[in-house]
Amino acid sequence: MTAGEPPRTRPAERRQVAALPWRRGPEGIEILLVTSRETRRWVTPKGGRMAGMTDAGSAAQEALEEAGVEGETTAEPIGTFRYLKVLKRRAPRWCVVAVHALEVRIEHATWHEQAERDRVWVSRDEGVRRVDEPDLKALIAAFDP
Repeated sequence: MTAGEPPRTRPAERRQVAALPWRRGPEGIEILLVTSRETRRWVTPKGGRMAGMTDAGSAAQEALEEAGVEGETTAEPIGTFRYLKVLKRRAPRWCVVAVHALEVRIEHATWHEQAERDRVWVSRDEGVRRVDEPDLKALIAAFDP
């Protein structure tokens, strides 16, 4: 930096919300994961906070759009995780995601982003293996409704 140059600042972390869709299966707790649109990694449904909605409501809406599920969402997050959002046409940006558990009551056969994503029900252990973000792995591993 030279004299007269403004100090460089990091862009602010983006705040997002996510749902951790779950159900009780024959072998115990099952977690629903979806693929991300661009990188095709396994993730939980997540997105930006929505104006006029609570964070829990926004998380539930993301679960409906991205995974085609509805249910009872916790008002308070069960935890948070950070990840580096990498998009094809923009610079990477850190995001902090508040995760709300969503007990699935309805699973739609078709949903808004069905052509863009895959979804899969997995055991808690398999969910930990499939996701990449260490903090999200820890949240899934510790999840006990």
